[in-house]
Amino acid sequence: MELTTTRLRLDALRENDADMLFHYRSDPEVARYQGWRPVSRDEASDFIASQERASLDIPDSWLQFAIRLSTDGTLIGDLGLHIPAEADGSYEFGITIAPVHQGNGYAREAVQALLTWLFLTLDARRVHASIDPRNLASAALLRSLGMRQEAHFRESLKVGDEWVDDVIFALLAREWALTDTGR
Repeated sequence: MELTTTRLRLDALRENDADMLFHYRSDPEVARYQGWRPVSRDEASDFIASQERASLDIPDSWLQFAIRLSTDGTLIGDLGLHIPAEADGSYEFGITIAPVHQGNGYAREAVQALLTWLFLTLDARRVHASIDPRNLASAALLRSLGMRQEAHFRESLKVGDEWVDDVIFALLAREWALTDTGR
């Protein structure tokens, strides 16, 4: 899959992305909201290599896409997509933007492109995201895209040594069709 927007390109992670992926994913401020934090550049490299075997055709798998600036291909983040175990049209996603690139609307642009692709190309029925409720920027992003909070699970996930809450936001295809992006 490759998606393009005015400022971004979403495509496959490459081996030469390992340093940057490790740099921002291992940042404590980023990692506190993530389920995966690489402990070394080699682990980031191994993760990228594992993605070469990932496919939309493998149920219950995660595909991780690079988010790049379209001008020069600089890696500024990544976007994960969970392929459902059952062909029920329900997808989960997660997004990470390197701190130096946050606050520029890149996450919104990338997620809008993903939602458009999921609803129009893959005929998704429902899309959801799981976030730590302390991540106020992510909650605001999801709400701004028309997603609604469906659930709040208290201390349901262990991230590092800490039990954290998990909040689920979702959007149905018929709701997306009513948003500015879906019209």
